[in-house]
Parts: sequence; structure tokens; C-alpha cells
Amino acid sequence: MSCCGEPDNKAHNAQAAQQVNPLQTPGQPVTQQPGPQPSLQWPGGNGGEKSFQLPPGPTPLPQVHQNSYGTWESKPSPPPQLPFNPVAPPGSPPPGTYPNGAMPPHIPGSPPPGTVSSAYVGYSPVQSPPMARTSPDRTLAMSVTSRGTSPPIVPQQPSFADEGKLSVSIDFGTTFSGVAYGSSRIAAGKVQQILNWPGSFETFRKIPTCLLYDQTGQVIAWGIEAKNAGPVPGAVKCEWFKLFLEPHALRDEASVDPRLPALPPGKRAIDLIIDFLSCLWDYAKQQITREIGAVADLDSADVWLTVPAAWDATGCQMMRDAAIAAGLVRSARAGDHGWRDRLRIISEPEAAAVHCANLTDVHKLAPNQRFMICDAGGGTVDLAVYRIMGMLSNLEIAELCARSGANCGSLFLDLRFRELMKTLLADHPVHLDRVSLANFMENFSETEKLRYMGEEDDDKMFHFTCFNVEDPDDPAVGLVNGEVTIPGNLLRREVFDPVVNEVLELIEAQTKKVDQRLDALLLVGGFSGSEYLFRKVQERFASQIRVIARPPDCDTATLRGAAQYGLARKPLVSSVIAPQSYMLKVKLPAEREDWLKRPAYIRENDAGVAICENRLQYLVAKGAILRKGQRLKTTFCKFSQTPSDRMFVATLYTSDSDKIMRYTDEGEISELCKWTIDLGALPSFQQNSSVPNSNGFYTEFELGLELDSAEVRGVLIYQGQDWGRVVFDYRS
Repeated sequence: MSCCGEPDNKAHNAQAAQQVNPLQTPGQPVTQQPGPQPSLQWPGGNGGEKSFQLPPGPTPLPQVHQNSYGTWESKPSPPPQLPFNPVAPPGSPPPGTYPNGAMPPHIPGSPPPGTVSSAYVGYSPVQSPPMARTSPDRTLAMSVTSRGTSPPIVPQQPSFADEGKLSVSIDFGTTFSGVAYGSSRIAAGKVQQILNWPGSFETFRKIPTCLLYDQTGQVIAWGIEAKNAGPVPGAVKCEWFKLFLEPHALRDEASVDPRLPALPPGKRAIDLIIDFLSCLWDYAKQQITREIGAVADLDSADVWLTVPAAWDATGCQMMRDAAIAAGLVRSARAGDHGWRDRLRIISEPEAAAVHCANLTDVHKLAPNQRFMICDAGGGTVDLAVYRIMGMLSNLEIAELCARSGANCGSLFLDLRFRELMKTLLADHPVHLDRVSLANFMENFSETEKLRYMGEEDDDKMFHFTCFNVEDPDDPAVGLVNGEVTIPGNLLRREVFDPVVNEVLELIEAQTKKVDQRLDALLLVGGFSGSEYLFRKVQERFASQIRVIARPPDCDTATLRGAAQYGLARKPLVSSVIAPQSYMLKVKLPAEREDWLKRPAYIRENDAGVAICENRLQYLVAKGAILRKGQRLKTTFCKFSQTPSDRMFVATLYTSDSDKIMRYTDEGEISELCKWTIDLGALPSFQQNSSVPNSNGFYTEFELGLELDSAEVRGVLIYQGQDWGRVVFDYRS
């Protein structure tokens, strides 16, 4: 019932006990695109074992944990009653239950152990100070600012003033990006898209995610203008930079795909994202204001930003920081302390699921039916499975299994095509300069990529015109009269099949995660427009899934779904799945099992109590079903020898295993980060530290874990109030 972090300012043998009682509470636009995530029982009362008593001296712990004799004991609690499934997969205990039948003590007046309360109240999230960033050593500091007697951080309740509030969604894609918006007071609440963009008199639903920099690093063009710009001396064209935030690329620069263009000198990927989002947002604000015929209150609008499902919270946090730096949200008035919370991060398949679920008449979906979203975009392919809950008139969907994704979007067809051209024309370097290769890729992307049909095109010859007129002929490699001719079967083998097969394997793996029949597979995203991909998906899965379809406007499903989520003013996705187990490294009073298995981990703390180090305390088990915004809480009690001992350090671990482990050395776990929390501003710490006491004192507080579709938050809680928040890394 006690768990310990590690004070910063003491040597190993002089660390104070930090004890925890884990308490689980619960005109039709142009359709083509323009230009190219333990046992806790104290000894005592069993078999006559001596109960642990606090030594005289230190300030006693809160009385809610003491029995009538002043001793610390674990009393049996009723079996956990879980009204909604924070449950683990079969064979592992749910959050709130522990091995060996042990249960945390039940505080009078609190829910039974194992009961998890949803912290999602209304629509808006809790106000938060600026999110902490992960430092190189992955130590996350949470500072607590003194707030006097005022409430710390209070949840915002939706008000009637929110009716008619503007919601703007941004689908920032690897290859194309778009903006949509809506309000209950505009166009009868229907989602509107920006269709007119700089650089074209035509209308487009999305524009290229492209920047053009001059020699000084200044943006000289973006979007369509940057994509269609000819060679400019000293200028650098930048594309596909979103892929630098992919989890493997963030953890190891050597993992960055070598086929991606290098970043401009002195620029980081995050700088390019800020520059593009700034250009996109500045134009969007002007265009929205023009289109609605009034001065839009864009400074107080909710902004929904989509991210791939396969991203971890480090990438999501970097996107959040970039969006704030780009000015997507800002303080609208004096006292607007919660302005950062108007930026919402939502996973791409979740947004697409909301759009598709609103089209149930098209796909013949009914309540309780299950459907998979395959969001095949330019850079990534993301998969998620949902169930329609309740009545369609009051739409709500629930996630059924952990999401998955990979870098196998349509961009990788372009890259493989470029490699094929380099191989065919290896002896003709005049056709392999940067401009020539870009010309080949543009022709392929605009004409053949989505129209290619597969095997029936094996005997067809595909022609690609060279940019340069020199060296026009080499029939041995298909170069005839300034055109490169490639047979369809070669395109299929070298370009299409490797990427399409990877998508099929992803879908196959996702279907195996669900032990129930799927009623529909819905393909969205730009890559879903590929006839070959759609045909191969139908061939592979038609016998298993009744409906395989592409919704109308499938290339903008994510964009429109994010805007629809904002217009709903409520959480449309009711539950998420924990893709991993999350646990803390803690110190607990030594038990018989610890003496037998890990005697080297046992030592006496400053209070003279035998403590077993390197124990694991589960916050949530892999596969747990959690209500959206639900908070899993664990109560801690830190012992401080002196007032300067104010830092609490909790080491957070993750595991992909279904096995429940007791110690940190049992394998199959990886350290995620150290969560450092400054308790000095908590009233109880200030009060106890102000009273001279050579024997030290205790400070009780709670740590909460919140899982969303794209982010994981840690929350410091004191007397039911939020006192600090931090976003830490989602996957190891």
C-alpha cells in the first residue's frame, strides 16, 4: 500500500521512503490534387505476523489510512466493481486488481478499490499550464506553481456561449493538407471546406504540403505555388517533412528514410512544420472571414489537428508545440488562461471514423455493428476498429482494439518509381538530374499512380516523357525518342506490389486483433483512390467482410471528420484501447516473496522499515478499455526528511506483454521516462515544512494517467484538484 519514488538530493542509502496506497478511482470542385500509440498487502493481521507500525517522531500520515490502533494494515476490500471496462486482456488482472489476491485498502467515503471514475466532464478538457517537453534523458519535470487558496486547475464546463462557436480542422498531411470549418450558425451546421487557394484559379479540396525557401531561409512560396515553382537559383523546395516526426525517426536519426530529401541548412523538421502551418493558418483565417461574410472570432475558435495513429506522444507533443508556435491558438482576451486547450489533437483514423459513421445510410451500418477504418494517405496507412454504440440519432462509437499503422502510403509508390527510373537510366545521367527525376515522378503521380489496374495492365506499355532532349534513344532500356517506356508487369513488380502488399498485411494483422466478425471495411485517404489497392483489398477480404467501400470524398474524410467532431460539442468516440501497459517503478514494504526472490532489493528506509526497491506498480494494463478522458489515479505519500526534500521522482515503464510483472528486471519492459514532480507548492507540504521537525514529515498526493486517442497525460492531483500536467512519451 506504499510506493516510493526517489528524492533527488539524497544518496542511495539515505533515500526517504515515499509510500503509496494505489487507489484506482475512476460547382463541383476539381477532385484531383494540384501539381505534383502486484501485490500490495501489508503484513499484519495474517497468520499472526507482526503489523508494521510507524516509528514515533515523523508527522503521522493522513488518518484515512490508519486503523483504530494507529498501525498500518491492509484490510480485505470487496471485489472491484467496474462499471465500465478498464479491464485487461484475458488472463491478466484489470487496473485496480493485483496478483496474489491482494487489494488496496478502501478509504471510507471513497469508491471501492478498482472503481475508476471518468474525469471527462462535459466537453472541454482541463485547463493546463504549458506542457513539459521531453529532455534528452527523457526526464519530465512537472513544476507546481503556488496558487494560494484559489482552486488549482479546474475543469471547464461547456456553456451556452459555446453554441455557435467556430471549430476549425486542419489535416496536415505528408503530401497534401486541407482546412475545414463549421459552426451551428453557419450553413445549418454543415462542414465547409476551403477550396480556393493561392496559385490557382481552380478549386481544390487539398493543397500540396510544400515550401520553397530562399538562400536566407525565408519562405518565398508555399502550397500550390511552391509545388509548381520552376527552378529558382539558390532556392530549396521542401516536401514530405512530416515523416521526420515518425517515432523511429525521432528516436534515431539513422532511421530516417534515406530517400527523403534533406532538410535545408540550419532548419529542423519542426521549423518547416511551423512555417507551413503559419502560412496555412494565416491564409485560412482570411479566407474563412471572407466566406462567412463577417469578422470571424478565430482567436477563440477550437482548432482540431490530425496526427497519424502510429505516432507516439512525443510526435504529438511536437505537433502541438509547432501549432502553438504557428499561432493556431492564442489568448483571445485578458484572463483567457485556458487558450492552449482550444488546440485539440485527434488521430487520423478516429476523425475518419466519425465522418464514416455519419454516412451509415451509405454503408448500411447499424447500431452495434463493427467497422474498420483504413486511412491510406500519402505518407502513412493507419488502421483502427470501431463499434457503433447506441442510436444513430445520438452517434457514439467505441474503439475495439489497439490502432496500428506504418509508413506505406502512396508517397512510397513515388519513391519506388524514382528508384526504378534511376536503375533503368543508370547509363544516361542526363535524365537523372533533380529536375528530370521530379518531372518523371510528377507525371507518374498525376496520371498512372491511381489509375493503374494491376494484372490486367501487365501487357500495357506506360510512357514517360524526358525533361531533357539530349540522349533520346536507348531501346535496350525502353528509351525511345525522348520517352521512357515501361511495361506494366515491371511497374507492378517493382513499384506497386511491395507497397500494396504491406497495406494488405497491415489489414490482415488488424483483423486478427478482433475476435468478432467485421461488418465493414472503409478505405479513406488519398491512397484509397488507387484502383489497384482497392481491387486487391476486395480480393483478399471480401469473403470475411460484408462491406468494403470508399466513402464519398474519401480523400477528405479525416479533415471533415475532425470538423464534425468539433461541431458535435461532445466526445463522439467513447472509448480508447491502451496499446501498452503503463507502470511505475516503486518501493513497497518488503514481503515474504521479496525476501525469497529479490533479497538484494531490500533495505531499510530512514523510518527503519524494510523496503523492497525496483517493484512495479501498474497504472493500466495493455488492452484495457478506457472511457475517453478517463483518469486512472494512484495515491502516493512522500516522506521528506527536510523541507528541501521536495522532489518526487517516479520512473514510468511500458510493456507490450500481457504478462503482469512484479520487478523491473523481469524483462519485456522498457523505461519510458522519469516523471519528476515538485511538491513544494502543495499546501500540505508548505504547512508541514514550516513546522520544525527533525524526524521529517509526509506529503500525500495522487498521480493520474489519462489516455486519449493521440496523447497520454500525467496529472498531479491534490485533494481532488489538478495541480500540474505533463505529456510523456506514448511508446518505447
